[in-house]
Formats: sequence, structure tokens, C-alpha cells
Amino acid sequence: MSELDRSDGPAGLSKLPEGWAWATVGDVGDIELGRQRHPNWHTGPEMRPYLRVANVFEDRIDTSDLKEMDFSGVFDKYRLVPGDVLLNEGQSPHLVGRPAIYRGEPADVAFTNSLIRFQANSGVLPEWALLVFRRHMHAGRFTQEARITTSIAHLSAARLKTVEFPVPPTAEQRRIADSLDAQLARLEATEARLRTTLGRLDQLELAVMTAAGTGLLDPQAKPQPSAITPAGVIDGQLPPTAPGWSWVRLEEIAEVVGGVTKDSKRQSDPDIPEVPYLRVANAQRARLELSNVTKIRVPEKTSKKLRLQTGDLLMTEGGDRDKLGRGWIWEDQIPDCIYQNHLFRARLRSDETHPKLLAWYVNSAARKWFEANGKQSVNLASISISKAKLLPVPVPPPEAQAEAVKAGEAALRLLTSMTSKCRAALAQVTDLRSAFLAEAFAGRLVPQDPADEPAEELLKRIRVEREAAEAERKAARRAARTAAKVTPPPPAPTPAPTGAEQTALPLEFNA
Repeated sequence: MSELDRSDGPAGLSKLPEGWAWATVGDVGDIELGRQRHPNWHTGPEMRPYLRVANVFEDRIDTSDLKEMDFSGVFDKYRLVPGDVLLNEGQSPHLVGRPAIYRGEPADVAFTNSLIRFQANSGVLPEWALLVFRRHMHAGRFTQEARITTSIAHLSAARLKTVEFPVPPTAEQRRIADSLDAQLARLEATEARLRTTLGRLDQLELAVMTAAGTGLLDPQAKPQPSAITPAGVIDGQLPPTAPGWSWVRLEEIAEVVGGVTKDSKRQSDPDIPEVPYLRVANAQRARLELSNVTKIRVPEKTSKKLRLQTGDLLMTEGGDRDKLGRGWIWEDQIPDCIYQNHLFRARLRSDETHPKLLAWYVNSAARKWFEANGKQSVNLASISISKAKLLPVPVPPPEAQAEAVKAGEAALRLLTSMTSKCRAALAQVTDLRSAFLAEAFAGRLVPQDPADEPAEELLKRIRVEREAAEAERKAARRAARTAAKVTPPPPAPTPAPTGAEQTALPLEFNA
């Protein structure tokens, strides 16, 4: 009997409901990795679609982006059958082991070694196995068994086999799975609506920032076509503004300066002072992320030149194309802080434009301008400081500035409140999901039936079946080896006669 086949549970695990038993994943099913991808199999006579990590989500398989490779001679080994449970072998740590059931769509599909296949033994329902794996993933149990390389966690098949697996009677597995399906489906529908709402709030936030940065939050303001007052042609389409607003280049109202380049030699010199500095990761869209600010050694002269001041606008110089120019206003959160060379600092020369009006515009309507004027190299986009200085920005008339800032702050506070409530509701959905799973595994979600076959008897039957199957496999392997030994090799082919030779005829003797 497995060490875990005890109703009182292994060390550190709670006691199971009456009639349940502990097992391991390897006790109740077969585990197999998919086929490794290889350049030699990019083409071939038996091209088949396959699933990979990008296709497997929690209780959902996405078939919108299937790849193919050649499975000549091995397709049957890796072909999925309905009821197979797939788990992500490699994933971010909190999502490693993310499971889904293959239910037959699409047909004739295989899987790669970025996934682990679990095939339940008789008496263990795939739907129950899915619930166990979902619970383990949300509880961080798979993370404990994973090995992390860089930011990717890997769950080996060998380690998965040792993970504990609670086993109720088969009939109770069905009752729990049916009940949880209904409860979790409602939660997932609610979660989907909340995420849709969050997406719409994000879009509304961009629209509000554009309106605030161009003076159009005032319901009485009538949009006017953009009048280009700077000399020369401004690249990209400009949004309409409120009456009295004008357009200038960024360099006309602000000093734009690039940041410090990290010098590895200086970092080991204790005589050079160390100061905090911001990187691209710290400059997010319309906010600064300051939970992880690193330090750098730079000469005092450089530090003084690049030291941030309240009201400075930080903008990203490189990254994904749609993220160029993102950033926010510095409010002196960290003393003596500077910034790296992949960020620009725009420091307004006067109070002609409020920093928030500039920042709202840069993080919303100006995104199209940055995308149009950025340069792409392989998978990285960038914009030069000389080009960034030419960014067209709207400037309000002096009498309109205070009201525009006030209206923008009020509208964005309302959106922030709505977004916070949506995120809180999403957190409640997560908590409810965990609560439902906890109730299920405590035996309180559905009534128990004393007439159900105890799980201990089920596990005994599974062991007998597995031992018999293994004995058959061993016998088949022995028979194959024996046949290979006794089968004589085929006779060597008779050499073909040549023209100069005479074929000898066999002599016949009569008795």
C-alpha cells in the first residue's frame, strides 16, 4: 500500500472525509511528456497539429493558434484522446501545472513536451483529477515541486508523480465535479464580465486623459480643428482641442534630457557614490512603479545633472512600439534619484503648461505619434531624443489651465474608484473559487452516500489492475526478445551469374 493511502493524511495534510483515501498522482494514473520539437520535423509526410503551453489554460484549450510538425511513425503514441488531462510543464511559477481536459476538439491532435499528459485509471474521473490539479495550482503546491530557471518554472513528470492526490469514492467524485462545474461556471462568467469592464475602463481612462490634455472635458467647449502654429510640418494626426489652445513642439516649452548609461567598471569602485535610479520598468503608463528601484554608482557631477525634481515628466525611449513615450510625473518620492539612458526627462521651463496636462496628453493621444515616429530593430522599438523633442503638444490659454487640471483630476478619480472596485471584485472571485474548492475537498459541498464504495477499495482495485497491466507489458517485452533470438537471419542473396561463368546444375541420384 502506498504511504499516502491513509485517511488521516500524510504529514502536513488535513484529515480526509469519511470514505476518502490519500494516494499520489502516480498511483491513480499514467503520466507522460509530449514529443520534443526538432527542426528535422518541421516538414514531413505526416504533419499533424499539436498542443503546447500557449494553447492550455485553466480548464480551457485554445485552438486558435495551432502549430504542426511531422509525427511519422509516432503519432499514435502522442495522440490525445478525450479525457486526457494536460498540465503545463513550463510556465511562470504561479501558473506551472495549469490544467485542462482535452474533450476531443480538435480531433487527431498531439502534444509536445511542454505539456504533461495525465490519463486517469478506472474509477478516477478526469473531471475529478482536473479539480485536484486546479486546487494544487492555486495553493502553490506545484510551485513547491517545480524547478525555476530564470522566470520559468518547470514541473517534471517524476515530481508530479509524487504529489498527493485525494481520492473520494467514484460516485462522490461525480457529484462533486457536477456541483463545482455549475458553481465555477458562474464565477468564471462573472470574472469575464469584470475583465471586460476593466478593459473598457482602461479605454475610457485614455479618452479622459486625451480630453483633459486638450481642454475638451468642459462640456461647453466646442472642439476646433488643430491649428499648427509651429514652423514646419508636424508628423501624425493631431486631435482637436478646445478654443484658444495652441500647438507647440515639446522642446519649445521643456528641456528634454536623456539619462545615464550604466558603466560596469564604476560599479565596483567604492569611491564613486551610489544613488537610486529609475529604469524602463519603473515608468509605466500614467504611473511610476517604485516598489523595485535599484542603485547605480555615478560621479557626483553626473548625479547632480540628472537628479529628478518635482514636476519632471519621465518618458520611455525604448521597448515595445506601443509603449514608447509612456511614463509619469516625478513627485520627489525618493531623494537624490536619477534615471537611466532609456528614459527621457522633460522639465518644463515655466508654468505655461501644467505637468499633468502634458503627462495626460503624452500617455494618451500622443501614443500614435510615438508609434509613427519610432524606429524598429528586430524586436525592439526606440525613439531618438532629437525626435522626441519634436513631439507636438497642446498648450492651454492661461485662464483655462487651472480648470482643465481640476476637471481632469475629478474625472480620473472617479475612474480610479471604479477600477479599484472592479479589481476588488476580481479578488473576491478568486477567493470564492478557493472557498468552493476547499469546501469540495473537505467533503462539505455535496452530501456523502454511505452506500458508495470506499476509496480504499477503489485504490486496491487500481493497484491490481496496474500490476496486471505491468505484468502483461513485461511478458510482451520478454516474448519480443525471445523471438528476436530464435528467428534465424534471412539467407544471403545468391550472387547473380556472369556471362563467363556456367551455372552448375544439381546432380540427381536415383535410389
